[in-house]
Formats: sequence, C-alpha cells, structure tokens
Amino acid sequence: MRHPMIFALLAGSVFALAGCEDSKQASVGRAIDTVTAIDQQNMADLMLAAGDPDEAVAYFSTQAEADPENIRNLRGLARSLVRAGRTAEAVPVWQNVINHPEATNDDRVLLADTYIRANDWERAEQTLNAVPPTHETFDRYRLEAMIADANQQWARADHFYETAAGLTTRPSGVFNNWGFSKLTRGEPRDAERLFTQALQHDPDLFTAKNNLALARAGQGNYTLPVVRMTQQERAMLLYTMAIAAIRKGDETMGRTLLQEAIDTHPQHYDEAVRAMRALEGGGRG
Repeated sequence: MRHPMIFALLAGSVFALAGCEDSKQASVGRAIDTVTAIDQQNMADLMLAAGDPDEAVAYFSTQAEADPENIRNLRGLARSLVRAGRTAEAVPVWQNVINHPEATNDDRVLLADTYIRANDWERAEQTLNAVPPTHETFDRYRLEAMIADANQQWARADHFYETAAGLTTRPSGVFNNWGFSKLTRGEPRDAERLFTQALQHDPDLFTAKNNLALARAGQGNYTLPVVRMTQQERAMLLYTMAIAAIRKGDETMGRTLLQEAIDTHPQHYDEAVRAMRALEGGGRG
C-alpha cells in the first residue's frame, strides 16, 4: 500500500528537480542577457566618450542596422556623427530619434543643437520652441542664448546666458560665448569682464585669452592681460592685438606689436611675418 505513495513522492521529486533545473537555466539566461546589455552599454559609453569619431560612427551604424528599434543605438549614431563633424548626416538620424516612442526632451534639445551646427537657425528655434518650458537644463538655455544672439535679441540672450551659467559647474564656455556676443555688439568693456570670468573657471581656455586680448584692443588697451600663458600663446595674443590695431588704422602700434610677436614666438611665426611684410609693402606704396 505504501508503493503508490512512494512513487508519488519520487515522481514529485523528479518534477521538482526538473523545475529547479529549468529555473536555474532561466536565471543563467537572464544573467547572460544582463551582462551582455551592460557590456554593450559600456562599449557605447566608451565609443562616445573616448573613441575615434569615425570608428564610433561605424560601430553605431552596425548596431543600428542589427537592432534599428533600439533608441540607444540611434542616439549613439547621431551623437557620433555630430562628433565626426558630419552634421548633415546627423540631422535625419536625430529626427528618427525624436520620432521614436521613447524619445525625450533631451533628444529634442540635441536635435536643435545639430541644426545650429548645420547653420539652420530657423529649424533650431522651431525645435526648441516645441520643448516644454518646464524642461530647464543647461543645454537648453545655452542654445536659447545662442538663438537669441542670432536674432539680435540682446536682453533675451543675456538672460539665457546668465541662466545657463548658473546651471553648470563648468561655465567657462558660456562666459566666453557671452563675452563674444558683447564684443560683436560693440561693448568691449563688458566683454572683457566676461572673458576674465571664463578664464577664472578655465585658465587654459585659449579662445577666451584671445578674445580677452581683442576686447582690450577694442578699448585701445594694447597691453597683454595678466593671465597664465605659454610663450607661443603670448606671441599669438600680440599678433591678435596687432591685427586689431591695424584694422583701427593704428599702423604704428600694429607694426610694433607684430615685431614683438615675431620676436616672442619660440619658432618662425609665419602669419606675423607675412602680415609685417604686407604692412611694410603697403607703407612703401
């Protein structure tokens, strides 16, 4: 009488063991899928952060062809194309991204950024206008400032530059762009202040050093700013101020600064030499 009971227990044990085995296999499968997904994400991050732009384009092109519905692959391809300077190709990829059901407002902001890089300011503005005002990010306001600048809406541009600068721990680029905006408006004193702020946050930002020299020259001040610079950078800033002086009609100051730039540069300074020869040739004429 006990045999049926024993058989039932044994059968139950067999099925339980089979169920455990299936569960283990499923767990292993999920673990492998997880590791694969993590590896793919790590590779994607590496390609975007440090990889050669063209290699990144090739990588994400392959990934997008293999899994075209994966928005991460489309984003990676779009960002890689932008890094590679292939903005015309990046635009339709970003458009595919924002048409994806998982698209975010950050994606729309990046599309607007790509339009600006492609010099399509009208579409950039339209794209940003479609982003809800509650989406308050550094990138959004940085682009809003640039678009306001392009439209010569100076008060609006100043507002957005100030807002963007407050939303990042690395505002040197914002201050530099804001300063250049002031410079093009004919406000060199305000521009000088902003370039100085940019260099306080990033003392090695040469663009801000060069723009600072321009702002000082615009006020008739041809002394070098007191900032950290290499000997080569010093020569380049002298050259920048020389050209600014010549354009203002002060050829004597321009000649003096060109000669100083030539003497300062650690190597042959071809641009300054050619400018000096052109100046001397014009003087003889």
